[in-house]
Amino acid sequence: MGLKVAKFGGSSLADGIQLTKTKNIITADPARKYIVVSAPGKRYDGDVKVTDLLYLCKAHIENNLPYEQVFQVICDRYMAMAINLGVTVDLFPEFEKIRQNLQNGASSDYIASRGEYLNARVIAAFLGYDFVDTEGLIRFDAKGRLLTEETNEALAEELKKHESAVLPGFYGTTPDGKIKTFSRGGSDITGALVARAVNADVYENWTDVSGFLMADPRIVSNAKPISRISYKELRELSYMGASVLHEDAIYPARLANIPINIRNTNLPEDTGTMITDGVDHGDQVITGIAGTKDFDVIAIYKNMMASEKGFIRKLLTILEDYDVGVEHIPSGIDNISLVVSKKDIEGKIDDIVDEIRRKLAPDTIEVFEEMALIATVGHGMSARQGTSAKLFTSLAEAGVNIRMIDQGASEINIIIGVINSDFEKAIRVIYNAFVE
Repeated sequence: MGLKVAKFGGSSLADGIQLTKTKNIITADPARKYIVVSAPGKRYDGDVKVTDLLYLCKAHIENNLPYEQVFQVICDRYMAMAINLGVTVDLFPEFEKIRQNLQNGASSDYIASRGEYLNARVIAAFLGYDFVDTEGLIRFDAKGRLLTEETNEALAEELKKHESAVLPGFYGTTPDGKIKTFSRGGSDITGALVARAVNADVYENWTDVSGFLMADPRIVSNAKPISRISYKELRELSYMGASVLHEDAIYPARLANIPINIRNTNLPEDTGTMITDGVDHGDQVITGIAGTKDFDVIAIYKNMMASEKGFIRKLLTILEDYDVGVEHIPSGIDNISLVVSKKDIEGKIDDIVDEIRRKLAPDTIEVFEEMALIATVGHGMSARQGTSAKLFTSLAEAGVNIRMIDQGASEINIIIGVINSDFEKAIRVIYNAFVE
């Protein structure tokens, strides 16, 4: 199949054994020309990821603690990989440069990015591919926002010069030349950007699972695999906690209509999950179920709220002033609820409630804590009569109290709120109702 971009996660690159598996996968298909790599992950339970060790070095320096021993662990790990793989790559100048930058107060973004940088240098030598640094190619603005089109042009122009290449994931640069990283898992985004830039026929994302399952296997034992899923469905599931693929990695691939294939490095014969623009699920009503715990809900009631112009704008401005994002906003004629992440609002809730009372004078305002959100996702739901009834009836019969319901106009998902303690039970009930 044409040209492929393959991204390999940290678990696929943790040591020489995993890297040998990775090389076998790459060389088995000549179409895999451009490889995006993460930093080495954990080799065994209790091990520490290289990225976390790099953050630890930075923390030690900021707290005037010796960091040399931790840094040497990182250097030794890369040297051992190179020796085990039998590759010749001079990393000592790179180690010294990173050490100097550490001592000179380099940013956390720069320090964290060196895990991917060093790994890409080793893997490029191992494969015999060109090394192409994403510094200067993946571009952010001064506020740290990705410049999608500028990035696409820069990557496309550079990669024309290389028949095959290994690129580090996770980072790019701001206009002043400083390293800027994506959020954790951002190498997925780098892979999607590279796939778009070279107009790949497919973007393969290799990890330690064989694609997506219809529910979290830690909650639903023997959850069925998802063989095909649409970009929209995956976006919803990723946002709600299905963590196989970084949610922002979908956008660049979708722009160019490039299929994404989630594959398992340890089981390369598995076809995994294919993500495309449109998917026909046949008689299957739902595609998957995902959710997240630990939300707070601010419930506000005010008589004639709907006729008070600017009420919602003023309300959201208060949240913005406290740097609190809003996940969902279920509302009625005289009431509105704000669903916010507990970690975002922790330590601020009393001040926010006081300001809402002072500026908006609601009749009542209540805060419900320890809430969980669960999304039931599927393109087929809107056309199937009784889907909502089946969902709500199954939960009621199981004794799960639904505290909130939010269904978007697209009807691709139904989101419910339950208390944290009912989270796992509710997911199992929904799965059994629609799948089993």
